[in-house]
Amino acid sequence: MTRRTRWARAVAAGAVAALALTGCGGDGGAGDGSAAADAELQGTVRDVPLEVQDVTLPDAATGAPTSLVPADGDLLVAYFGYTSCPDVCPTTMTDVQRAIDELDPDQAERIEAAFVTVDPQRDTADVLDRYVGYFFDRYRTLRTEDDAQLQAAKDAFLASSSITPTGPDTYEVSHTGTTYVVTPDGRVAVEWSFGTSSEAMAEDLRILLARTSAPATDDA
Repeated sequence: MTRRTRWARAVAAGAVAALALTGCGGDGGAGDGSAAADAELQGTVRDVPLEVQDVTLPDAATGAPTSLVPADGDLLVAYFGYTSCPDVCPTTMTDVQRAIDELDPDQAERIEAAFVTVDPQRDTADVLDRYVGYFFDRYRTLRTEDDAQLQAAKDAFLASSSITPTGPDTYEVSHTGTTYVVTPDGRVAVEWSFGTSSEAMAEDLRILLARTSAPATDDA
């Protein structure tokens, strides 16, 4: 049994039910090509997509301003959470990882994950790298201690989080459990609420990849 399998079984047992805002205490396989591009997405699609092309946050490791927009031909799966979350975050990360694993290799390499921490006090660059790197091969970790900067990013995605003190040196974190898929034009193409199956995620990724032209490669 792999470590991901052990993790997935453990978190699934503890997260059968959760609200969209948590205190953290459709199947099918659309094929490639035009049929996939014309298929209906499983997640939430807004009449007016969220525009997030102007959102930038510091890279957790380098501090360099980093966008939440993927490279041409790719998709970015973005999430606002924190590494100490006992259930919703690891469950969601496991579901996204499983969805990517269901794709063909040439499709999977066009998916990148982005994890924005809402708990910068505990989520240092090293902690984030170990946590997100456990689930994904391609990822970016984003961290800011500037409350206004983080709030602006959350507002663009219509995400939310809060920190409530529980003692002199302790606190609880609440956050929305939505996952966002961003296309190269800087728009959120689909949103997955907590509990969306990995199969539904994988189908949506196939559809969106079919709609997003892969970058041309030069033949030597």
